[in-house]
Amino acid sequence: MRAPRARLVTASCALAVAISLLAGCGLVSSSGTFHEASLPGGDRPLDGAELVVTSKSFTEGVLLGKITATYLAAAGADVRDMTGAPGSASSRQAQLNGDADVLWEYTGTGWVNYHNQTETITDPHELWQRVHDIEKRDYDLEWLAPANFNDTYAFGAATPTAERLRVRSLSDVAALPVPDRTFCVDDEFFSRSDGFVPMLQKYGMPYNDPNGVPAGNVTRMDAGVVYTATAKGAPCNFGMIYTTDGRVKNLNLVVLDDDKKFFLPYSGTAVVRGAVLASHPRLRELIGTISQHLTDDLMQELNGRVDIDGEDPADVAYDWLKSEQLVR
Repeated sequence: MRAPRARLVTASCALAVAISLLAGCGLVSSSGTFHEASLPGGDRPLDGAELVVTSKSFTEGVLLGKITATYLAAAGADVRDMTGAPGSASSRQAQLNGDADVLWEYTGTGWVNYHNQTETITDPHELWQRVHDIEKRDYDLEWLAPANFNDTYAFGAATPTAERLRVRSLSDVAALPVPDRTFCVDDEFFSRSDGFVPMLQKYGMPYNDPNGVPAGNVTRMDAGVVYTATAKGAPCNFGMIYTTDGRVKNLNLVVLDDDKKFFLPYSGTAVVRGAVLASHPRLRELIGTISQHLTDDLMQELNGRVDIDGEDPADVAYDWLKSEQLVR
């Protein structure tokens, strides 16, 4: 792992106290560290602001939290880094309780998991607006304008497989001969009401149908193994993936276009408590600056640096902000 290129801001006894105070709602810090930096012009628009940044525990969530904590601290805020809260519930509950101020969420998660909605809204902006309005009305949480990445379900293929079969979309897959329609999926995705079986139905290749996708064409395996099996093209031509996973780029997988818009958008969105945003309105602009830079390709790259190359999320976050000249 590379040596840090700047001094780390490390949590001391104050962070330990904070952890104990927040333990009741299950909020646990991943490391409590981020890199000290400043804005390129030396401005400090958030001087005097005290902010708690939390995140979910998976790689992308922690990365987004570290990027945000580093950038807001560079803008002058006194930031407490509480990234890496296990699962969705603890980080979400901490924000609802007022114990955390900033959290990156996903529009699909808000719609399905937090509000139990079953309507499929395929337009990313409409879905964001619907979630935004519910959250503002019910919880005074402000879902800021979404970033330019969508961490949703998709199907991928090895580049040689995609070229051999001449497929770029799921409709292309549906047009293949039945023996070529082979899939690797995990158990959770197979059984979801918005997962594999209804997806096949949407594309006119029903599951367990000799003219669609026979049961023998589907291999169920651990989610992590799906990527390597798909890259090998055996035992399946197509595997369920997440669009911003670092293994997509590392394994040179082709993400197939969901051209019939079956999968719900999961646009990455920073969520800020309404009272905090009212006190520090510059947060909207500052976080918006981060959001505008984030894309599927970039998140694949940053996630891969952590999951595949073994780099520390705090290092990756700082390096990226510096490479974009957002901090110095």
